[in-house]
Amino acid sequence: MGDCDSTISEVEGEENLIAAARHIVKALRSNKKLTFSARKTLAELGTQLSTMAALNETKGDGVSEIEDRLYAVEEKILSWEEDQSMVWDSGPEEASEYLNAADEARKLTERLESLCQNKDDDEYKLLHRAHNVLQKAMERLEEEFSHMLVENRQPFEPEHVSFRSSEEDVLDEGSIMSFGDESVEDSLQRDSLSRASEEYILDLVNPDVIPELRCIANLMFNSNYDQECYQAYTSARKDALDECLFILEMEKLSIEDVLKMEWVSLNSKIRRWVRTMKIFVRVYLASEKCLSHQIFGELGAVCVDSFVEASKASMLQLLNFGEAMSIGPHQPEKLTRILDMYEVLADLLPDIDALYSDEVGSPVRIECHEVLTGLGDSVKATFLEFKNAIASNASTNPFAGGGIHHLTRYVMNYVKILTDYCDILNFLLKDHDEDDPSSLSPDMSPTKEEENKSSISPMARHFRSISSILESNLDAKSKLYKDASLQHFFLMNNIYYMAQKVKGSELRHAFGDEWIRKCNRKFQQHAMNYERASWSSILSLLKDEGIQNPGSNSISKTLLKERIRSFYIAFEETYKTQTSWLIPDDQLREDLRISTSLKVIQAYRTFVGRHGSLLKDKHIKYTADDLESFLLDLFEGSPKSLQNSYRR
Repeated sequence: MGDCDSTISEVEGEENLIAAARHIVKALRSNKKLTFSARKTLAELGTQLSTMAALNETKGDGVSEIEDRLYAVEEKILSWEEDQSMVWDSGPEEASEYLNAADEARKLTERLESLCQNKDDDEYKLLHRAHNVLQKAMERLEEEFSHMLVENRQPFEPEHVSFRSSEEDVLDEGSIMSFGDESVEDSLQRDSLSRASEEYILDLVNPDVIPELRCIANLMFNSNYDQECYQAYTSARKDALDECLFILEMEKLSIEDVLKMEWVSLNSKIRRWVRTMKIFVRVYLASEKCLSHQIFGELGAVCVDSFVEASKASMLQLLNFGEAMSIGPHQPEKLTRILDMYEVLADLLPDIDALYSDEVGSPVRIECHEVLTGLGDSVKATFLEFKNAIASNASTNPFAGGGIHHLTRYVMNYVKILTDYCDILNFLLKDHDEDDPSSLSPDMSPTKEEENKSSISPMARHFRSISSILESNLDAKSKLYKDASLQHFFLMNNIYYMAQKVKGSELRHAFGDEWIRKCNRKFQQHAMNYERASWSSILSLLKDEGIQNPGSNSISKTLLKERIRSFYIAFEETYKTQTSWLIPDDQLREDLRISTSLKVIQAYRTFVGRHGSLLKDKHIKYTADDLESFLLDLFEGSPKSLQNSYRR
């Protein structure tokens, strides 16, 4: 009470002094001899003294009231200082009382700041006390704010947004093949990327606590503790975003980590990245921005700033993986995966631009655009490397059996898969057309008529270039065979496969019917050349030239028997050789057998029929039906030999 009496005495002393001064001014102003300037000065002094008197009266009453109110607030705030439990866990009534007390501390601090004239004032001591109370309240609110954000975080369940488990990655890993692998037909399977995934807002924090979080945020910002609130929020949400990526199985990888990774593992991570990007951007980030707006929406730009700060690191982590893929080695087996990455990022670009539309989000926007450009450049470089890989795929030994080469299967199935990326490839390759027209062989390049009739897309032009490069490579591989008939047989098989692959798929739109017709003519020519090289010399043995008696047109029995014997030997040798040759396509195999059989059987029947009277049964080793049956064994890829020897 002594302090209170002292304060009252001081206030009363000030009041007496001001009253005396006002009395003196009044007396001086009654002097009629004063100049105008003196009268003006005294009038101003009188006004100031009146104001001071009024202020002093208010101040005296106000300070006492402020001190009482501050005491009550201080008692409420300090009562929780030793308590380890959380205020908001004690029920809504207690939470409301604490929030009101903290707001009262803010108001009292602001009022005292307006009253303080200098550090010696009693108001200054009260202000210092009020600041301490407010600071403790803000520290507690920051703690409560963080606690509520963490404890009320809603579990992220990706299956609710059609997320597929990584189990399918395990199933696919065994089928990942390197360039030119024989099993490419099974290994090149494109992931289905649903373009129907729309923005879907989740409750990332329990909706019941959003009003409480908003009240705390508003109070902390109004109390100039905005940075503390901002940091508490962004820290909690960064952790939540990290957890989201963990659930989506996207680990943090440096560019160096990605570049060192084995392809089987990298392929799995690319597929996961593609699926994660859509979920993360369209579902999680959209929901994250909504949450930020719900809490900070009344505070202006901070709702955008807090979203960007909370999400930037996670978004850049994902883009960092994309950058690593764009600068990595341009291996052909990566092309479809890089196209998947390009496709999903291009698809999400409008969403990302909208999420980070403000200036503060520009680093994320810029990085996204740069990564997309890098992936596009990587697609073009990898496409070129794919062509180079086809051209440089050398063989030292001929392909066994003359069947469809692994390279042919790989390339044709590869370009078939690429048709799924028609729009992207046409966009990326439009300024990347062939500079060298000679890369297309004359037989495979479009005619002037064809070019005039229809505009050939960039993708189609490149596909035709690839087929020409492949054909040139196959032609070089065919020369590894010493047998000319096997050279043509090999080319017939492979060109027929190319034509059928184009004819029976979406490749037909890229290559066109004229290309297919040219291809058909080529394999048919090789089939004729095969028959000529394989059978012409054998069928020549069934002609009468060279079996006449000297100086006569009559047939020599001895020469005739030797001729028919030579035919059987040649046929058996061809049979033994060509049963090991392979035509994988049933229709082509049947057609070539029929064509060969017609020529051989007709010639044999004619020859034997014409000279049957000169040949005994023992000289006829096989009937025409036998030969026809033997010819059905050809081109199965299983070597056979005719066991029964020639009977003398």
